[in-house]
Amino acid sequence: MTMITRPAYHFTLPQNFMNDPNGLVFFKNEYHLFYQHNPFDNVWGHMSWGHAVSHGLVHWEHLPVALYEEDDIIIFSGSAIADHQNTSRLGSSGQPPMIAIYTGHTSEKQTQNIAYSTDCGRTWTKYKGNPLLDIGSSEFRDPKVLWHEPTRQWIMLTVLADQHKIRFDGSLDLKRWTYLSEFGPAGSVNGLWECPDLFLLPVEDQPEISKWILKVDEQNGIGAQYFTGDFDGRSFINDAPSSSIFRVDYGNDFYAAQSWSDTPDGRRIWVGWLNNWAYANVIPTSPWRGLFSIPRELRLRKYPEGFGLIQQPIPELKVLRQPICPFTGIELAAVNAQLAELEPGISQEIKAEFTLDTDTAHEFGIRICTGDSEQTVIGYDSQAQVLFVDRRRSGDETAFSPEFAGLHSAPLSPEQGKIAVHIFVDSCSLEVFGNNGRVVISDLIFPDSRSAKLELYAIGADVQLNTLEIWQMDKGFRHA
Repeated sequence: MTMITRPAYHFTLPQNFMNDPNGLVFFKNEYHLFYQHNPFDNVWGHMSWGHAVSHGLVHWEHLPVALYEEDDIIIFSGSAIADHQNTSRLGSSGQPPMIAIYTGHTSEKQTQNIAYSTDCGRTWTKYKGNPLLDIGSSEFRDPKVLWHEPTRQWIMLTVLADQHKIRFDGSLDLKRWTYLSEFGPAGSVNGLWECPDLFLLPVEDQPEISKWILKVDEQNGIGAQYFTGDFDGRSFINDAPSSSIFRVDYGNDFYAAQSWSDTPDGRRIWVGWLNNWAYANVIPTSPWRGLFSIPRELRLRKYPEGFGLIQQPIPELKVLRQPICPFTGIELAAVNAQLAELEPGISQEIKAEFTLDTDTAHEFGIRICTGDSEQTVIGYDSQAQVLFVDRRRSGDETAFSPEFAGLHSAPLSPEQGKIAVHIFVDSCSLEVFGNNGRVVISDLIFPDSRSAKLELYAIGADVQLNTLEIWQMDKGFRHA
């Protein structure tokens, strides 16, 4: 089996296995990114925390492993914070500590633990008083810690995974925790709950109104889902009926997203793991396995039917752009003739906007990574009003798993008669943002590296291409 070219601008490791992002925090002019990592092999196991830092969320420096598996305790997912006021007394007046909060996993149970660093995350000491929380459960994990200013306390979210609940605990010093409340079951409950996150977002164009966003992932289900509501430092109150389901991403490969705390400009930005447990250990990449999404900025928009989470690519990625060509108001056949002359590329950013005649339009979109007998389709079905990614012919390499091939769709209505798509394709990954981030579809694809052409298409459709812009993307990472 031919191995796939390494992505140019998505975060990957030099080698070995990686899954969930952990411990995202901005501290001392650096964005810190920790992650689940097997330092010894290219499959899941011996889970530890890897570590990388960046000054601008585009170029990253890989650092040594931060937290290793030790004494038969595996280091599962969690979060990290900057203890600016040294509430933990684990730093000094001149050097506040970074605190990593993680799940310690054994064959019998899962517990919550901390480690601390006083040198900007370069070295770590596990707290001698661990574990801090032990409820005797084997499904109690993934602590997310944040500071709640109105109640002047730290809040820890964990999942009671098999109960489809999120547990809230509070602390003044990050070491002694008091039970506060639980949320759930709610939303989708077909698989184990994992990797919660909680943050406050202002409503677009209504900055006087803010809502709390509670995110949790469903393993072997719909992936990430979110709830909007109110949080008073003790309990979360859901805005919607408990049966309502709001998906973060409609693809098959966006999981365990975590957001950065303490960003200098107040933006809420997260990344997710672009993979799926159904085939995470067998995707055809080497010597690395696992990658992260591009960083996405989060916003909250008010629609007639309620609040909706908006995800948009961070503008910092524009530094990687190398323009290929813009098109404006040209017939599809003429555009395709020009596209056929382009040099193939497997790491691109594409923006397109279409105006459709709702009386005659049927299906239209863009076929990417086309070649002999293979293609990936990003399309819009105007009758069903869905944006979709069809990866059923996304390369011979998709044979590694019977669960890989598929068509994934997201509900999307035209806005002022228009459909806009913003596409990031990078060797083996595809992220499609519909109508400025109203919906997102993230999927892995594994085309032959020579299958790099793209073309527009329309089936029984009266559609006008308004704009088309294509950029080749430079490398964001340097690997040996």
